[in-house]
Amino acid sequence: MTTDTAAAAARATVYGYPRQGPARELKKAVEGYWKGHVGAGALRSTAAGLRRANWHELADAGIGEVPTGDFSFYDHVLDATVMVGAIPERHRPAVEADALDGYFAMARGTQDVAPLEMTKWFDTNYHYLVPELGPGTVFTADSAKQVAELKEALALGLPARPVLVGPVTYLLLAKPAPGVAADFEPLTLLDRLLPVYAEVLADLREAGAEWVQLDEPALVQDRTPAELNAAGRAYRDLGALTDRPKVLVASYFDRLGDALPVLAGAPVEGLALDFTEAAAANLDALAAVGGLPGKRLVAGVVNGRNIWVDDLEKSLATLGTLLGLADRVDVAASCSLLHVPVDAALERDIEPQILRWLAFARQKTAEIATLARGLTQGTHTISAQLAANRAALASRTASALTRDPAVRARTAAVSPADARRAQPYAERAAAQRGSLGLPLLPTTTIGSFPQTAELRTARAGLRAGRIDDAAYEERVRAEIQEVIAFQEKAGIDVLVHGEPERNDMVQYFAEQLTGYLATQHGWVQSYGTRYVRPPILAGDISRPEPMTVRWTTYAQSLTGRPVKGMLTGPVTMLAWSFVRDDQPLADTARQVALALRDEVDDLERSGTSVIQVDEPALRETLPLRAADHAAYLAWATEAFRLTTSGVRPDTQVHTHMCYAEFGDIVQAIDDLDADVISLEAARSHMQVARELAAHGYPREAGPGVYDIHSPRVPGAGEAAALLRKGLEAIPAERLWVNPDCGLKTRGWPETRASLENLVAAARTVRGELSVS
Repeated sequence: MTTDTAAAAARATVYGYPRQGPARELKKAVEGYWKGHVGAGALRSTAAGLRRANWHELADAGIGEVPTGDFSFYDHVLDATVMVGAIPERHRPAVEADALDGYFAMARGTQDVAPLEMTKWFDTNYHYLVPELGPGTVFTADSAKQVAELKEALALGLPARPVLVGPVTYLLLAKPAPGVAADFEPLTLLDRLLPVYAEVLADLREAGAEWVQLDEPALVQDRTPAELNAAGRAYRDLGALTDRPKVLVASYFDRLGDALPVLAGAPVEGLALDFTEAAAANLDALAAVGGLPGKRLVAGVVNGRNIWVDDLEKSLATLGTLLGLADRVDVAASCSLLHVPVDAALERDIEPQILRWLAFARQKTAEIATLARGLTQGTHTISAQLAANRAALASRTASALTRDPAVRARTAAVSPADARRAQPYAERAAAQRGSLGLPLLPTTTIGSFPQTAELRTARAGLRAGRIDDAAYEERVRAEIQEVIAFQEKAGIDVLVHGEPERNDMVQYFAEQLTGYLATQHGWVQSYGTRYVRPPILAGDISRPEPMTVRWTTYAQSLTGRPVKGMLTGPVTMLAWSFVRDDQPLADTARQVALALRDEVDDLERSGTSVIQVDEPALRETLPLRAADHAAYLAWATEAFRLTTSGVRPDTQVHTHMCYAEFGDIVQAIDDLDADVISLEAARSHMQVARELAAHGYPREAGPGVYDIHSPRVPGAGEAAALLRKGLEAIPAERLWVNPDCGLKTRGWPETRASLENLVAAARTVRGELSVS
């Protein structure tokens, strides 16, 4: 590769970095603050230290321009809400009394005030807090956080670029505030919002910003002409400002499509595009508009969402093609590195031969810097890195871990009949009513119960060798006994065993399936202080032995009421893992589904009459473009049915979904053919119940009446009011009563009170129905 003017200007950069620290220091500090063990000053000091460490690490790795403003105590969209002054009225008193406490109140709620709704960030497992807007919303600029963090980086002598949620995406992510007409469109507030962004840009320029990045990932989704016109107007107006830094408009997660010519023609200085998920489409579209003459192009060629090493030669080829399409080409990951763990080098339990296939955030920054150097100085300067990269890629391709002939033969033999229940729903429902004998408005929970300090201590002790398996299992039995006894006393109808033996709803299964790798330090933020360790799906999948039967049957032995068997569904097993990228997702999903089908069959044989297969990720994995929906939903729903279709008609199959927008997948929910579905609905005020009704959904459903992501305890009257809303959409004979999600992250006192109130609400509404 030769060096030319554009290549000489190449700079390595990233859009964001994991916030938590290598040992989840931020989680510990924030939760300590909530408990009163850590002061506000100490929390802010911990945060500042983590930011400094991240910036130094990036600079030392060769990142020539570090991001600022991407760090957050809870959520970057909530930070944008604060930045534009869109504080909901019910939270204003708390924010005015103490900005930090008010910030967390918006995220988590208080006993008296509900939090903001939470949902998935595009097609990732990260959750953001949804802005609440209305015709009366007044925006006011508050750039203090963004300015302060920029100044911190500049004081270290580092070139820095503030990163903000863009104005169009912010409004497209928002919802009408409570009490505002449901058809209100937040995008109509754009002209009111743009002056606030102008003020923030001016403040950042005054603070020393040369560039500011405005993230507009909403523009990679299908957009109406009106929405595209709004984007064009926004960047025409912002670009026309004289008192501002240079503006880089960033997109990621998919192709820009019709939005690309809109942004390419706007008077801004740069665009950032994803060349991993949509490389060919974005390349073709960029060439079709004549490139970006006079502009900066930041090329996201390293996958920011998966953990496999980059194919450096392929990325260099893409970058070489781009050199003729922009005034300056810089190198980046495809999106923020928020979505991957911090450092693969911390993983001591993964074989070195396999470890070299992996790239976490630190390794990805090194890849980005290597590519920038190769682009600028020529490939001869990175020949050693290219050779090592070729060897790592070849090692993975040749590994026996990736292919199991028996698994592939079984998958190839799957027929359409294997993914269909033998009886129609009406026959199954009659059989289940006869065998289960449940009351009207049956109560249940989603699966997990609080993981106590004693349980966590026992699990840590087992890992450290301080206790043996027998002592640990005795602790698990004690936890199950407590959970069953409480549910019976509370009056819950269909019980769960509480999942005390499970560290995570995906990792627990991954550790018992072939083809998966587990990490020790691969933490990724899901929301707030909730971090998960996605397992790595590296090879063909099978189930050597039963995974859940033992503890489910033990729990059932303690009660005469039905105890649900609890499994994580095939789509969620993929979505919440780092999945192999060397075969179609549909093929991998069928392998996982067949392994889970074996578990479902064993649960039924053991006497389990209700089996729940959770698919909370079905919606989040939906492709961002409508043209791609049908193919995805076909294999995703088939995988669920393949998992569940081998059971008898009197075995009741449940599924569960949470914290996503369900309206555009109601047909897919129907196609799952589950007998009962439970869904998050408390924060969205039963919106999903209305969506199911509008579709004519024919089976049973439990829209949640208890928001488990907030520490507040809903009163029985509040839960009853939500139930009555649910009954407006779903007939009583098909309505279940349950929380929004599992209770693992909650404490026992609030769990007891909330579930007792939930049961009381069900009894109250049953009584009302009996006299109506």
